Amino acid sequence: MKKLLLLVVILTLMLLTACGGNESENTKESKEKTGEAFTIGVIPVQTEGSMEGAMEKLQSTLSEKLDREVAVEVYPDYNGVVEAMNYDKIDMAYFGPLIYVVAHEKSGARAIITQLIDGEPFYYSYIITHKDSSWNSLDEVLENSGEADFAFGDINSTSGSLIPSIELKNRGVYESEDTHSFKSVRFTGSHDATALAVQNKQVDAGAIDSAIYNQLVESGKVDGDKIKTIWQSEKLFQYPWAVHKDTDEETITALKEAFLAIDDPEILEAFGASGFTEASNEDYESIRQAALKEGIIKE
Repeated sequence: MKKLLLLVVILTLMLLTACGGNESENTKESKEKTGEAFTIGVIPVQTEGSMEGAMEKLQSTLSEKLDREVAVEVYPDYNGVVEAMNYDKIDMAYFGPLIYVVAHEKSGARAIITQLIDGEPFYYSYIITHKDSSWNSLDEVLENSGEADFAFGDINSTSGSLIPSIELKNRGVYESEDTHSFKSVRFTGSHDATALAVQNKQVDAGAIDSAIYNQLVESGKVDGDKIKTIWQSEKLFQYPWAVHKDTDEETITALKEAFLAIDDPEILEAFGASGFTEASNEDYESIRQAALKEGIIKE
């Protein structure tokens, strides 16, 4: 009987050891796979349409060029990408300029690439209204601000919120969503939602990314004949692709070469781009100063 009990104990210990060994091996393999994969987080540029096909192509293209597994994931919101970078969940991210500045301050993210729009790495913040509106300039809107419903995009957007809100604050008509001289103020959450709200006369005026607006018109998602631009900001440097602060120079060089070589129309169209070019943290200094002014980041 004692021999039988001893045999059961030995077999049980052997089984537990084997399971523990397999678990250790599985964990090791999982970590190895995670280490091999280069992960990229992408902000949602638009809510209309799917970026899935283009992201699969980008993933395949970068995997081939870098000779390693690359995983591209579209995040549901701006903050999700920042937090993913901050907590080392991703190696690279496609940010809006403002959210890049925040990510740089929080986690040391480093801009290395941006897209070209018609050959230029710049875009603008537009304020648009419906063609039927009697207003032909921002001055005319603000003279009658109490009659106007105004829309921003995502609260973390550079062109859809930060830059136009500073303009409106400088003109003394806006302080916050709750303190302003408009009939109403809302945040639509995206550029295409703002364009459609103006087109459908749900709001009287709205702030939007110029490049995305043009892309929406060209794709037929928005009827450009129903909308007019009544204000344009100074030039803004385009959306950056930024790497984690610990990324080695060899990988950065490979990434730059890979992006600069991209000419696939589907990938470029997803970002409204005509190509890619190099970028640096210094290119976003004006946005950093605006973020400091608004208290979004601290010195």
